[in-house]
Amino acid sequence: MKVSLFITCLSDAIYPRVGEAMVRLLAKYGVQLEFPTVQTCCGQPAYNSGYWDEARTTAKTILEAFEDSDFVISPSGSCTYMIHHYANLFQDDPVRLEKAVKLQKKTYEFTQFLVQVLGVTDLGAVFPHKVTYHPSCHGSRLLGVKDEPMELLKNVQGLEFIPLPFAEDCCGFGGTFAVKMADISGAMVTEKVDHVKETEAEVLVGLDMACLMNIAGNLRYRNEPVKVMHLVELLYEGVNRA
Repeated sequence: MKVSLFITCLSDAIYPRVGEAMVRLLAKYGVQLEFPTVQTCCGQPAYNSGYWDEARTTAKTILEAFEDSDFVISPSGSCTYMIHHYANLFQDDPVRLEKAVKLQKKTYEFTQFLVQVLGVTDLGAVFPHKVTYHPSCHGSRLLGVKDEPMELLKNVQGLEFIPLPFAEDCCGFGGTFAVKMADISGAMVTEKVDHVKETEAEVLVGLDMACLMNIAGNLRYRNEPVKVMHLVELLYEGVNRA
């Protein structure tokens, strides 16, 4: 089967280590990720801002990039869910609408693919640290990714999981929201970091680098020593320790 990596803008431009961890970890399970170089932004910033024509332009490129893939995997619940909006973008274009529906059905967030498709919940990873988890809004509320990361974390040897108070609260990023409503966004991430501090965790993990980048920025601003990692990074590091 042809499994393709949908890297997303942030992981590609700022956090390439996340994509590298995905490729190397899945290779241990015999999954060789393809990387269509034509792929681009999923179109979410334009879509959420009301610029649907511009969003369609990038969406067309994504449809073409992954047309021949059997599975498409992304390290972002937010960008994965944006694929679900393509049906709205192409509701008056029957040919692309059909392609959009097919792409939606074969696109998975990383933990979804690992648990639902590969059936893997225990990687034999070892990570002897106190860890807390932030469930990003799009991944947990819209995409429905809730149980998968918990299943993976509970099977990591030596990991002490500490629930994050008010975990479901938004971190305040929200893409363009953080720019348009900077004061509100800043207050939200400050509150989120207050709760992270309450856990006394050494590491904060999540499934979306946009949210993690926002939280990490506030942690650095306040000189807090909490390490921020994508879950795939934690798992890959843990597997190599085993």
